[in-house]
Amino acid sequence: MDQDRHSSDDEGSVPVSEVLPVSTQAKSGNTVVLALTNQKGGVGKTTTAVNLGACLAEAGSRVLLVDLDPQGNATTGCGIDRSAVKSGTYELLGGTGGAESILATDVQGLDVLPSTIDLAGAEVELVSAFARETKLRQGIASVRDEYDFVLIDSPPSLGLLTVNALAACDEVVVPIQCEYYALEGLGQLMRTLDLVRDGLNPSLKVGGVVLTMFDARTKLAEQVVAEVRKHFGDAVFRSIIPRSVRLSEAPGFGKPIIRYDPGSRASTAYRELAAETRARWPMARAPEQPTTEGEST
Repeated sequence: MDQDRHSSDDEGSVPVSEVLPVSTQAKSGNTVVLALTNQKGGVGKTTTAVNLGACLAEAGSRVLLVDLDPQGNATTGCGIDRSAVKSGTYELLGGTGGAESILATDVQGLDVLPSTIDLAGAEVELVSAFARETKLRQGIASVRDEYDFVLIDSPPSLGLLTVNALAACDEVVVPIQCEYYALEGLGQLMRTLDLVRDGLNPSLKVGGVVLTMFDARTKLAEQVVAEVRKHFGDAVFRSIIPRSVRLSEAPGFGKPIIRYDPGSRASTAYRELAAETRARWPMARAPEQPTTEGEST
């Protein structure tokens, strides 16, 4: 039985259905682009993309979440009504969209480049395109410097969309669920990383591994944690995301967990993951602005 306590948060229980204009804010410092990737479905990839992005924004980072999954769950999970979206990652890949496709969320500092149903046909259309593997890199080049972090939610496959994510990112974050066969298929992912590194992105590496869906009541979960830490070493984040009913409910209300149930165990875990992320990539943190004479410190 889930042990999360129910929050008294009363911000509302319906998703943000209107399309909000993108927020503007000065940015200084270096941008870190992270692709959340695992070809296995159901590992908490999109959940982590949405909630890590929200917690990074809550901590003061400017974050762009790029929804590169045709299912569009990262878009709806941020409270954006896909039926109201006029352009998104599909148009960006096709060269007809850019900054105007980016939408703000109701989490200050978190913007989304949304996914539309048209993205489902992008893999077929990209096959014959020139420089097909670097369309995303080219598309986000004009906006990436406006953010501290760009998080790319990749589809659960190793097709052209995921290759675009790997070619566009600085490092990869791999979510792994604490369940049986957790490491299954990761060999294929590592081989794909090698191919992209050799041909498209020489500095590409696994920057982090996030353990998700941890159930402390089971011995298996503890064994998976030990196995993953043995396999990936220091790349594994210390923060572990628990299995949580409240976390699974939040997307249905178009809210990240810190808005749906800010006092839950899952909220605490994602805040800790965001703190680790900011510490692991300190270059992405905009320097503090010096106070002018006469201002209080």
